[in-house]
Amino acid sequence: MTPCWLVLVLLTVAASAFAQDPPALRPAEAESIVAKLNLPSDFDGAPPPELPAAVSRDAEGRTTVRAVRLTAPLRIDGNLDEELYRTVTPISDFIRVEPQPGTPASEKTEVWISFDKDNIYVSVRASESQPERMIINEMRRDSSAVWQNENFLFCFDTFYDRRNSAMFQFNPIGGRMDGQVTNENQTNFDLNPIWKLEVRQVDGGWTGEAAVPFKSLRFKPGNSQIWGFQTRRVNRWKNEISYLTSLPSGQGIAGYQRVSRYATMVGLEVPPGSRALDVKPFLTSDVTTDLAATPRVRNDVGTAFGFDAKYSVTPNLTADFTYNTDFAQVEADEQQVNLTRFSLFFPEKREFFLENQGLFSFASGGNTTINATSAQNSDTPTLFYSRSIGLDAGREVPIEGGGRLSGRVGRYSVGLLNIQSGDVSRFGIPSANLGVARIKRDILRRSSIGAIFTRRSPARGGLGTAETYGVDGSFSFYQNVAFNTYWARTRTPGVPDNDTSYRGQFTYTGDRYGAQFERLSVGDGFTPQLGFLRRDNFVKSSALVRFTPRPRKRFRAVRKFGYQALINYFENGAGHLETRQREGEFYMEFQSSDRIQFNYQDGYELLTTPFTIARGVTIPAGGYALRTFTAELRVGQQRMASGNWSVETGPFYGGRRTALSYSSARVKFNQHLAVEPGLSIDRVTLPYGDFTARLVSSRVTYTVTPLMFVSALVQYNSSNATLGSNIRLRWEYQPGSEIFVVYNEGRNTLLGGRPDLQNRALIVKVNRLFRF
Repeated sequence: MTPCWLVLVLLTVAASAFAQDPPALRPAEAESIVAKLNLPSDFDGAPPPELPAAVSRDAEGRTTVRAVRLTAPLRIDGNLDEELYRTVTPISDFIRVEPQPGTPASEKTEVWISFDKDNIYVSVRASESQPERMIINEMRRDSSAVWQNENFLFCFDTFYDRRNSAMFQFNPIGGRMDGQVTNENQTNFDLNPIWKLEVRQVDGGWTGEAAVPFKSLRFKPGNSQIWGFQTRRVNRWKNEISYLTSLPSGQGIAGYQRVSRYATMVGLEVPPGSRALDVKPFLTSDVTTDLAATPRVRNDVGTAFGFDAKYSVTPNLTADFTYNTDFAQVEADEQQVNLTRFSLFFPEKREFFLENQGLFSFASGGNTTINATSAQNSDTPTLFYSRSIGLDAGREVPIEGGGRLSGRVGRYSVGLLNIQSGDVSRFGIPSANLGVARIKRDILRRSSIGAIFTRRSPARGGLGTAETYGVDGSFSFYQNVAFNTYWARTRTPGVPDNDTSYRGQFTYTGDRYGAQFERLSVGDGFTPQLGFLRRDNFVKSSALVRFTPRPRKRFRAVRKFGYQALINYFENGAGHLETRQREGEFYMEFQSSDRIQFNYQDGYELLTTPFTIARGVTIPAGGYALRTFTAELRVGQQRMASGNWSVETGPFYGGRRTALSYSSARVKFNQHLAVEPGLSIDRVTLPYGDFTARLVSSRVTYTVTPLMFVSALVQYNSSNATLGSNIRLRWEYQPGSEIFVVYNEGRNTLLGGRPDLQNRALIVKVNRLFRF
């Protein structure tokens, strides 16, 4: 461990002198450009004697834009007919990252930034040479399919720290998303602030107006502000992506995360910091049947009341409180087939834990363009996994209350979380107190160091207190070089020593070349009880290299070729080889965003104990060769029917496995109705028994308006013999206030014939946001 830290610290000091990202404008530099723009600070939209440029770009590639102060609120209707649009020159001249990085965008985009005492406004006019070809078929809020439409995005780096930002995105029919960018490498898409949007389709394109209340944002104290600002335009029918500022090649649709390359926004004046208070009470009523419980429950009627509250301690530090927390409206998990001996990771979907999720992440740096199949599941431990709160062995545990303090203090990001969970006596689960403390400090231009501490009392099993603590560092240099490292330790009653974990990782993420090298160790006694551990007791050495050239003339239909090689080598605590993965991959990405991919894996797995892979099928201990050939076709999501088709086959634990899957699928009938089918079939023949694992699912969504939808998710999993249904109606009847109607049902298919009912529930939940 120690040599790894010494090397990275020395690299930090040495490389910081050569970092080549364009430096952020200091306040004095920004104000000098303001003077060049020749606009008074109280400009109210009236035309000056000579109309100034709204955007300035210097020889070093830095961009500065100006926000315009209004004397009256902007009318948000999507029609760009106010005086502002006739008297202020728009921000324009977007630069492409796909295709032909660094060239001017093929379609004109015009942007205005304005503000009054309550809101900051972003308006856009998106011109289209062939508007009849625009792809616009998703209007549901927070749907990932918004990315696959024509869309416009804007971001605010409100602290001007060049690392973090708030993101807002919308398409021509009102579909919208929002999120938080953390440390330039992670986006949490569940920010859900209050903001207003109206769009219009007009001759030659479309327009939009967005109003974001200052109360929905966090920023530094002071009236005059300098923020970072970025915009992105996606012409989906052309598969073209462009930004306001120039970005390194290969950034693609995620280039908005490169906060250090944002434009500098000057001229902004914000209202005095107020101790804003948001209170969101809720009421639920439900009818529940659970035939698997002891004693059985039939048509039990229940009600519950609780609330969430948010208080601005300072403009950049927020306290959140929750009482009798309820997550009835959360969509059910998507089932997975697991043919490995390691744990599955399920994403967090509960709103309280999603907000500021990136702040509590540990050792999360080092994003890279890795496409290798075996890299999809991270072996790096998660020290704080919020799903460990409120859930125990898949059973729901009530949360009586809790609080969180998060935000920034100078160059420090801080997060404190404390939750009190209730007991579930029929399952022998005691009440527990769970706490997390996280701090990060920004250093250099795009780097940070931090520490984390977690505590659970009593520990799982009911004895003593379990604690985890660690330190981590993320160091980014030049445009594409990153070093990431951490060291962590756990203290768990009854668990022996060898309770540490550490990692050293180097990543290079260029457009044409990429590489990643990693050393990761997890001890046999490392047990983060508020975290997630896919596997333990190993030392992993890994190397990945990538070559992705862009053809120029000969293959006009192809945007990019990809060649990739990966080696993973795992030793157990005794120093014996436990897992080896050697992988080669080739793919072609077309201008249309369709993709063809071929992958070959040559592996070895040592089982030290017998492994039960399916009901009645157990693989004996021993060493096994695993080889897989995979062919995959990805149909771009801009098409009516999209998704990933894949076929796999190869030797598997002394037998053979053949698999067919259809994933990330979507069939769009119109802007209201979409169907997302899913299919996974694994046929396994072994000397110890044969079996077929089937997973079939379908999600149907009908969107009434951008703020009201009905969705139904039905899943059948043969591995655990379940048939589950989750039907939800969500209506945001006013900003921040919602009504949910949810129906859940689970059935057992093991006995054949008609599936036996195991549980079902009908839930109605109403909440209301009060903003003071």
